Amino acid sequence: MCGIVGYLGSKEVVPLLLDGLRRLEYRGYDSAGITVLRNGSLETVRAEGKLDQLVEKLAGHAIRGSYGLGHTRWATHGAPSEQNAHPMVDSRQRVAVIHNGIIENFLTLKERLQAEGWSFTSETDTEVAANLISSYLDGDLKEAVARAAGELEGMYALAVVSTVGEREIVVTRHGPPLVIGVGEDEQFLASDPAALLAHTKDVVFLENNDVGRLTPEGIEIWDAGGARVERPVTRLNWDPIQAEKGGYKHFMLKEIHEQPLAVQETFAGRVDFERGQITLEELNLSEAAGRAIEKIDILACGTSWHAGLVGKFLIQGLARVPVEVDYGSEFRYRDPIVGPNDVAVGISQSGETADTLSALEAAADRGARLLSICNAPGSQIVRMTDGVIYTHAGPEIGVASTKAFTSQLVALYLLALYLRQIRGPALEPERLRALAHLPAAVDEVLGLEQELEQLARRYSRASDFLFLGRGINYPIALEGALKLKEISYIHAEGYPAGEMKHGPIALIDEELPIVAIATGDRVYEKVRSNMQEAKARGGIVIALTDRDPQEFDGIAAEVIQVPRVCEELQPIVNVVPLQLLAYYVGVRRGADVDQPRNLAKSVTVE
Repeated sequence: MCGIVGYLGSKEVVPLLLDGLRRLEYRGYDSAGITVLRNGSLETVRAEGKLDQLVEKLAGHAIRGSYGLGHTRWATHGAPSEQNAHPMVDSRQRVAVIHNGIIENFLTLKERLQAEGWSFTSETDTEVAANLISSYLDGDLKEAVARAAGELEGMYALAVVSTVGEREIVVTRHGPPLVIGVGEDEQFLASDPAALLAHTKDVVFLENNDVGRLTPEGIEIWDAGGARVERPVTRLNWDPIQAEKGGYKHFMLKEIHEQPLAVQETFAGRVDFERGQITLEELNLSEAAGRAIEKIDILACGTSWHAGLVGKFLIQGLARVPVEVDYGSEFRYRDPIVGPNDVAVGISQSGETADTLSALEAAADRGARLLSICNAPGSQIVRMTDGVIYTHAGPEIGVASTKAFTSQLVALYLLALYLRQIRGPALEPERLRALAHLPAAVDEVLGLEQELEQLARRYSRASDFLFLGRGINYPIALEGALKLKEISYIHAEGYPAGEMKHGPIALIDEELPIVAIATGDRVYEKVRSNMQEAKARGGIVIALTDRDPQEFDGIAAEVIQVPRVCEELQPIVNVVPLQLLAYYVGVRRGADVDQPRNLAKSVTVE
């Protein structure tokens, strides 16, 4: 996740910016940079690699000043390089911008700006924002930022300084967090409060679509409609554990809210939106080897196994490669048929799951090529496989997997697209555009949190739940049931909706909540028919849908409406409300949601 810091006051800014970036190193990054304003000009130093490389470069520059911006970048648009590092300066050297997120319509804006005479030196969407803001700058930086933000589509947190006008930093956000630290005649800025705690404990959290202006005298904030608003100043009295939780009550809730960024950073640097290509260098799978694959065996356990089931739909549907999905604990005991042109893909958040590792060994003994999807560099699964797709979800402390799961689904989508790219048919640009929109869609679902908390309040005393899904959403029904079991200790089952008549329908009565996933077009009418069957037998139907809630009048007691994305990515959107439902039911029942009884984060023994 990109790190953002800023300072405006009377102190020397460079040490403060570097200190803030150090405190954000845990996020991971591939380049870093700072911009300082002095004598009416922007002084910018950037470096590829870790912060030490930036510090080394700064040793050769006598940069002094009392306000500026710092950034650590995890590549989204454009490869990791000094050229693509932030801060980005516009082509007229008037504006410097740092950015976290992804601007979906950057290509359209870039083409328009180029036609207007603006030039570009990087591959990033951030440079588009810098030129766009500068194109509107006529003495009032706040107005220029607000006007530019009105044209941006996607998720973004922006911090901007300029040589034009007053001594100020202007910020705005839509999705990724920004927090302002309030001092005496000085103001601080960061993407995470942890970067501010050494300097101030008084902070203001910006709301979505706010535009903020920082000056030595104070802060001003305007909402999306342009009206001046007062956001409360929060006093942070956090101990180290609270700081790690970022103010959330539990790690699980924090990690649910980190999913827009975890999703984004799993495809960051791997998708060339301009050229319409996928690059997976660490996979070590040549085009010839990819075209020679005859079958893929996905091996995993628990939540990762559910990700593998979605992966089967993705790879078979997009790349037309046969796929089997096995529990790691079962694969080696069934004498599997594996050939030399087969690939075994192990999925493990920790990279240390014993059953998955043993299954991969069994596949290797039969001549398969080994690949992995993992969140832990240097783990055993990475060391034993020929190639890997890292998920870049960051540390996941909660035992019940959330952001690791959605990141795995993104990794599997990338794998499916990569195989389609090298095997044919051609990779369609709209599939990449759908990926670019995904973080914003997940963020939109998080806006349902209050609604889901109330839903959990109404059904937290249920003794059983049934989750139904069809096609690519059947694994999401399984995952929704697993989350509820793990977190609240309520008995729950996930079932293919079409199989309900073959047994589970006997369990339905007026006490049973039934969560039915009814999104997309392919099997929508079938699922709706299954919901009517459940309703007719007295069940309490909870519809999770991307349709108009009125379509479920007389069928569903509750409707959870989620945004519509392309069918292959819809499971990532659909699972988030089920995670929140499980979390709030668990909290209502007094369970330890971060460390459920009898469970471990990583199962390292058989």
